[in-house]
Amino acid sequence: MERRITILLLLAMQILYSQTKNKSADALFDKMYYIEAAKSYEMSIKSGDVSKEILQRAGDAHYFNTQMTSASKWYGKLIADYPNEVSPEYYFRYSQSLQGIQNYDLAKKMMKNFSEKQKTSDSRAQNFSLKTVTLEDIKKIKPQFLLENLEINSAYSDFGPMFYKGDLVYSTTVDSSYLKTAKYGWNDQPYLNLQLGKISPTQANVTFKERFGKEITTQFHEACVAFSPDEKTIYFTRNNYNGKLKRDSKGINNLKIYSAKAVENNNGTVRWENVKELPFNSDNYSVGQPSVSKDGKKLYFVSDMPGTIGASDIFVVDILGEDQYSNPKNLGEKINTSGREMFPFITDKALYFSSDGFLGLGGLDVFESRLNDGIFDSPNNLGAPLNSNRDDFGYIVNEETNKGFVCSNRKTGKGDDDIYSFERSCTQAIEGYVFDATSNNKIAGAIVTLKNNENQKVDETVSKIDGKFEFSENINCSTPYTIEASKDNFTTTTKAIVTPENSGITQVPIGLDPSLIERKDGLLKIKIGIIFFDLDKSDVRYDAAIELNKVVLLMSQYPSVVIKIESHTDSRANDQYNLELSDRRAKATRDYIISQGIAPERIESAIGYGETQLINNCSNGVPCTEAQHQMNRRSEFIITKM
Repeated sequence: MERRITILLLLAMQILYSQTKNKSADALFDKMYYIEAAKSYEMSIKSGDVSKEILQRAGDAHYFNTQMTSASKWYGKLIADYPNEVSPEYYFRYSQSLQGIQNYDLAKKMMKNFSEKQKTSDSRAQNFSLKTVTLEDIKKIKPQFLLENLEINSAYSDFGPMFYKGDLVYSTTVDSSYLKTAKYGWNDQPYLNLQLGKISPTQANVTFKERFGKEITTQFHEACVAFSPDEKTIYFTRNNYNGKLKRDSKGINNLKIYSAKAVENNNGTVRWENVKELPFNSDNYSVGQPSVSKDGKKLYFVSDMPGTIGASDIFVVDILGEDQYSNPKNLGEKINTSGREMFPFITDKALYFSSDGFLGLGGLDVFESRLNDGIFDSPNNLGAPLNSNRDDFGYIVNEETNKGFVCSNRKTGKGDDDIYSFERSCTQAIEGYVFDATSNNKIAGAIVTLKNNENQKVDETVSKIDGKFEFSENINCSTPYTIEASKDNFTTTTKAIVTPENSGITQVPIGLDPSLIERKDGLLKIKIGIIFFDLDKSDVRYDAAIELNKVVLLMSQYPSVVIKIESHTDSRANDQYNLELSDRRAKATRDYIISQGIAPERIESAIGYGETQLINNCSNGVPCTEAQHQMNRRSEFIITKM
């Protein structure tokens, strides 16, 4: 975005500048006349002044106006000439400007330098540390948006869309005939005002309908509106102006949120009256970009007020009625970073906002934080083509149709900021990892198959060395699937899932039990063949040793496993005799396992239960087949600790 009304919110995290020798350029810069200031600083550079202060301000004048090619040029020279003298913030800005020109490799290096040099805790360094989500992950997000540039866009700035009575209110620098033309020195464009556009039946285009809100229009900026659910109250952002432009002690004219009430005229048109500024405004900080919850009970907004974590944060107040509001509450570190969070849009299901504090493709990216039981989930980058290497912001959506609007200053647009319509397709990507359910170690080389509800194969892949897998096919939302994972020496596992109702990535971890382990009757047991003993004997035979060696092997592979041994007989022969015989056999089994190198303390117990725990009805005197009696003659190796 060509930083204008929106970026006034972002200046809280300013570096304390030293004055340069170019006093006229400094004056332009301090007034935020960045285009002229940049030209003046560059003239100083050509004349031989390559001081740290000149290079900083030359870079910043372009950075604040989103001229990333020029910004990266001067930041690059600044860091090359003064690597140990500049604030770590300039490594961050250099990284951002490099992302803006798609030099991602060098941007990543500069972000690493920023992280190393930033002595205080800064969430931007953590979010860009690439420990969990990498830039490659974001670039691999499957496209879910189809964008179209709107007819209403001009050669200047058009942004800040909001739904209103089936139409679209938006902010524009296109000149208004009922005001004297005035240009804003920041970017040499007219001040922002509001217009109303007609949304086409397909919601893919918007055409100019009329100017909006003449009653609330001043000679300065009005932009970024929100409406109460009944559309009888408007909230809008304006310069701190009440007949006179007010400034803080530093000479900065901050932003405020104002409200007004709709009054219907006899001809059915609406005029806005009773303009009031909201009580949490201040002359000393900015408040703007309102969004009202669907029930009309909460107002979200952006500010750099005290209690802000970064340059600008998202806050919320309760709307109490009668022009009363609760104290502002910061949404906290899950949403807000040390960077810039802006343009909130709240729905019943999610909070959408733009940020440069989370890992993204460059500039401001749009993020989605799903709302679950009143708690916001960690934000997800919505990926390209919605996001680009420039600023992407002002996202609004009708979640019933998955259609909406977003703003961007990407190079393919008509002007500085353009509004785009979009349609969001609902698709899910499936990824996860395969792990050993006994040791939690990741399993490589497992075959992972995705099947639909009719058991037909949709996709198949193989887990990587770190156990991770992902399917190449996009699948439907709100649809049942099964995922099957198999690997030699492990039991095949099938997991049923139902994909969420919104686009995204579904994570599916799958645990495989070693083939020697089975889950039975709520217990983990080592699964081996029958342990045979000679009649009336408890000595371990050769064929029994072959089976018991499988227990030894598994316990060697999983050194934390502790077991207990249970030996059982059938009901034939005397009860006491069976009890004593089974106990001798259990302890002989234990002794054999210990003799093969397993520590004695890893065998919790070895007990014979005789015929006291039959698993069928073949008790004393009940005629049964040999196969039925055989079911009761068993040795069990129960895992008590993993």
